[in-house]
Amino acid sequence: MNEKKRLLMIDDDPDFVAGIRSILEGADYKVNVAYNPKDGFEALQNNPPDLLLLDIMMGRGAEGVMLARKLRKDPELREIPVLIITGIREQIAFLFPGEPVHPRFVPVDELVEKPVEPQFLLDRVSALLKAAEERKVQTD
Repeated sequence: MNEKKRLLMIDDDPDFVAGIRSILEGADYKVNVAYNPKDGFEALQNNPPDLLLLDIMMGRGAEGVMLARKLRKDPELREIPVLIITGIREQIAFLFPGEPVHPRFVPVDELVEKPVEPQFLLDRVSALLKAAEERKVQTD
């Protein structure tokens, strides 16, 4: 029997977290939550997940960006796939020029806009987990 994939969600909006968590747990994922970047980074270090779902706009601004950059510099954590779920374009009218993620903006695997359709979310999570497994097989 396959072990449940472990996901960590870092987002400061409890209502949004509850909705996304319900969708993911309904698809048989184990979901842990942190409501701020500091607690989220501790959770990453203590029990690295198979995938990180991260909000950009938290606390005093774009703290999720700083966390993603910190994660990519950490040799123990850098391979964790990161899915950003954010309303940043709406909040600051930031547009990525023709790319789903602008590579100089934040080092993540994918960015999706809030609100996110449940099936689209599940498809993206599944695809990122599969890609991470394939990378791991290739490097082992």
